[in-house]
Amino acid sequence: MNPTPADALETPEEERQHLAIVQELLARQRRVENLVHRQDMPRHQLVEDLVHKQHLVELKTRLDRMPPDSVARLLEALPQDDSVLVWEMVAVERGEEILDELSDALRETLSATQHSPRKPIMLNAFELQNGRLRQIPVDSREDLAATKPIWVDLVAPSREERKWIADIFGLKLPDADDLTDLEESARFYVEEGGEVHLHSAFLLDKEDESRNVAVAFILHNNILFSMRDEELPVFRLQRLRARIQPGMVSEGKDVLLDLYAADVEYSADALEDIYAELEAVGRTVLSPQVSDDQAAEILSEIAKQEDLNGRIRRNVLDTRRALSFLMRGRLLSPDQHDDTRQILRDIESLDGHTSFLFGKINFLMDATVGFININQNKRVSKLTTISVVFMPINILAGIGGMSEYSMMTREIPWPVAYAAFILGMAAVGWMTYITLRALENRKLRKKLETSR
Repeated sequence: MNPTPADALETPEEERQHLAIVQELLARQRRVENLVHRQDMPRHQLVEDLVHKQHLVELKTRLDRMPPDSVARLLEALPQDDSVLVWEMVAVERGEEILDELSDALRETLSATQHSPRKPIMLNAFELQNGRLRQIPVDSREDLAATKPIWVDLVAPSREERKWIADIFGLKLPDADDLTDLEESARFYVEEGGEVHLHSAFLLDKEDESRNVAVAFILHNNILFSMRDEELPVFRLQRLRARIQPGMVSEGKDVLLDLYAADVEYSADALEDIYAELEAVGRTVLSPQVSDDQAAEILSEIAKQEDLNGRIRRNVLDTRRALSFLMRGRLLSPDQHDDTRQILRDIESLDGHTSFLFGKINFLMDATVGFININQNKRVSKLTTISVVFMPINILAGIGGMSEYSMMTREIPWPVAYAAFILGMAAVGWMTYITLRALENRKLRKKLETSR
């Protein structure tokens, strides 16, 4: 059976196959253990350990290839003793994901075992004090209940942390999968209870990769709740600014608008990096000579910058849609309307930059492909020159191989005859080469004269 990627979804039939195989492995292990215990043999403990490790390694390998939701359903289907044994084989870094998929009873049972991988709490609450945001450390439900935040920021929240939010603030947070599974039309909406939901994409630009990260925003009772799967530079920047600069925010909607504004600034910085990279590429492309290896590196860099430019364009487009939704829904105060219009003007300016960069990328791409064609044409031209030079020589060589030539030179010693024939062929080849060079130089002189 082919390995299944850890984040891929499995069909019910595949899950049933995994369950049957795991049950068979567990049953086989018990049978072998019982057989070993009944036998009186030397090195009894060694044999038992080898058999035990063999089955556990096979079981762990299969579990590592299964996605978290499939492992959770597997644990639910097994008896409690077997589910505890299988749980011990789960990789530590995947434990939290699997726990979130389990029922409450089984989750409590497995969490109480010795092997209970738990991720650190990444929930930040921010209160407004003297016009500045103050971060409140949250290590437990009691810490969160004691706060009066205007912003609660969650990074990859567990089911327990989402339950804290539901119990304390009366708000049910969406599951992490809903951040990317929602249809485009359902990304911005207002619930019957008045909660405002926005699902936006924020840019994450690293040296080795760039991508858009889904972020969920919920405005509930003037508190902004934000949820995402990983940390983003925009959020770190906003937390720093709000702590340092007084008067930046007064409620959750101000925090939301500042996050969108910071995202636009971050996108603008990423565009400046693209400008710098393309300038370096342009200097190489516009040099007199570009080798094929250089052209391959240039094409790879251009493709990388084109992908980043496209992600930035998508990111600012998503931000524009979110801000337009807030304005159309009459959810903002007059001052917030002014701030939103300023952000939209900044986005308009970025649109022009992304369009210009797309044009520059296409130009550099065409120029690089042109150099590749020129290099290929040079090689073809050299091969053509060689074939033209050797064409009369081949004709003479064919004549020299005929019996008539031997009859014509029978009075001459053959070393002399064939030596003279070879020298004649070389002279013809040299004359052909000189003639071709003269024709090429003549064409070049004509081009220079016309260019002047």
